[in-house]
Amino acid sequence: MNVAQFKQDLVDAIPRLRAFARSISGDRDRADDLVQETLAKAIANKDKFTEGTNLTAWLITILRNQYYSVGRKMQREVSDPDGEHAATLESKPQQTGHLELKDFLSALQVLADDQREALILIGASGFSYEEAAEILGVKVGTVKSRVSRARLRLEELMNGTEQFERSEIAAAASASLIRDALTV
Repeated sequence: MNVAQFKQDLVDAIPRLRAFARSISGDRDRADDLVQETLAKAIANKDKFTEGTNLTAWLITILRNQYYSVGRKMQREVSDPDGEHAATLESKPQQTGHLELKDFLSALQVLADDQREALILIGASGFSYEEAAEILGVKVGTVKSRVSRARLRLEELMNGTEQFERSEIAAAASASLIRDALTV
């Protein structure tokens, strides 16, 4: 693959990378940082890309690894067990639609990481089950199972049919806000 084609393919993949990064991080600025890091790493390691394979899947794998590497690093740096700092960072939305979206994004953060990733890859990023399985390094049946469980759990959380405490979602949202505040 020539350099010009490789660069063009990277540019073409940016919208999918941004959508995936935004979905897993919950923050537009952090998503942009993740995409930038991913592209920098891809350019630096272009010799490791196997021509003829799925470039977008390779890029998503880099992005996903970067997201978890940064997440692990941040977990070691800050502790806010009572959520006092996170509570000061929250602002109340003004519109109902915004509230519903915020509830959805918060409920999405409550999902187990493996379920959230599978759901985002299939439902939001448009990957096939086979492509998602390749990205996640698991079998296709595992991806299908994770997506199914994630959808059921989201439905329960959003419809209020499951008995859960709002503090579970608030804690996930607070943790996300803390991570985002630390990346600034």
